[in-house]
Amino acid sequence: MSQTHHLDLLGIAKEEQHGNLFGMLDGIYRRSDVRPTGYPDAIIWEGGNFAGAVMPVAHAFTDMFALNGTLMALDVLGLPFLAVPMMAQFRHDTKLISLEWFGKLDYTALKWSTAGDFMVNDAGRKVVVSGKSANAPLRTAAGVYCNVRPYGGITSVRFMPGLPYSQDKKKFRVDPETGNIHSEMNTPGVRMAYAARLFLKMVHESGQIGRVATKPTQAQEDAINAGIFRWLLQGTCFKLKRQYTVDAYEEHRASIDAIVALLPADFKAGMEDWGGEIYEHIADTNFGLLLHDMIRQRPCIVYATDLDGDRLTDLMADAPDVLRDWGQIVLDAAGAKRDMKALWTTMGFTMTNGKDMTSVMYRIHGAPIFEQTLGSADAMLLRLLDGDETVGGEKQPYDPRIHFVLINEAYKAANPGHAELAAWLDAQLATFDAVYAGKRPLYLDGYRALKAAIRPWGHA
Repeated sequence: MSQTHHLDLLGIAKEEQHGNLFGMLDGIYRRSDVRPTGYPDAIIWEGGNFAGAVMPVAHAFTDMFALNGTLMALDVLGLPFLAVPMMAQFRHDTKLISLEWFGKLDYTALKWSTAGDFMVNDAGRKVVVSGKSANAPLRTAAGVYCNVRPYGGITSVRFMPGLPYSQDKKKFRVDPETGNIHSEMNTPGVRMAYAARLFLKMVHESGQIGRVATKPTQAQEDAINAGIFRWLLQGTCFKLKRQYTVDAYEEHRASIDAIVALLPADFKAGMEDWGGEIYEHIADTNFGLLLHDMIRQRPCIVYATDLDGDRLTDLMADAPDVLRDWGQIVLDAAGAKRDMKALWTTMGFTMTNGKDMTSVMYRIHGAPIFEQTLGSADAMLLRLLDGDETVGGEKQPYDPRIHFVLINEAYKAANPGHAELAAWLDAQLATFDAVYAGKRPLYLDGYRALKAAIRPWGHA
């Protein structure tokens, strides 16, 4: 799209509610010749300016502001992109096939998570969309084994897809053909090994301490998890500064060896030179440790499974606001007459409220998937459609900055060493901040202002 051509963003939002959104988008974007391996009939759209030897990023076109904000940012920036139709109604009607398309595209990708209770039409009835937010089936389809969330000095490595913990030993086994750790449900042991290895690689390369947050004495899956770690540590230079009493590899050797047998023969190649400090803690302990690490600005990397990792990242997001509020209470009680928010920045803390916490999902085959959640995007877009975006001034207009931030990071990751692109991306983010400085503009006004201020990529 050019600077003079504007997308009908409001029309797209209306079509999403009451019309044929797929047909409308299919009329805006051209069909690409790119196809994911094994899916010759996949529908992949493309747009932007394929100039300057820039590798495109694959975007998931989902719902509400996750969709509308993405379309807006891509139109403003003009970067080359591929897009997969993953709108709720479309993926419901096509039995989630687009998740396979997206998961098998071998490009750096950007996926938005939206509300899991999105309502769609099904034979004349309103039902919750199949797959809900589509996160779990997408991770399975894409071969995702973990996500990484850096925030301040804390980096969370969350293994996925790890299903709920089992304490029933009678139902517990490891399938030697698939490596699935079976309890009441299945957890892929092979992906667990990939996640553990990535965690150790990050500890080695960063020089930060590594905290392993599992429950090997309580959960059968984590007994395997802890055993995989001990197997990986063999022959390396890592130091176990704190360790579980029981060596879970020795305790579960047969099960872990069954998983190891399914890994590539060179899985541990080069690890003999890896080193760093590793602390093994019961998962719950890490909630308190994380707060101490944040307060003391002690950089660390924490490995946790799906359930505990979710709780840890929630704490990473919520704790800064609590700490600032508590700090202000202490300052006021001491009569210091200081503003804690300003002091927070002066003291070197960078965490705000979690909304700027990025998440990157790693997959066994293919480039990483950048992801972000817009939990309240549904309600915000409905306010726009109602014609009162601010509810009489009670609410702020939608802030699309996160779209520009994630695009900045994803395109840099897809184009390492492309100095011109990196500088351009940073300049456009600075322009965005200048446009949105002060009173936040209404969404459509902000779009028009950004179109006027930013020359799209590849346009002289």
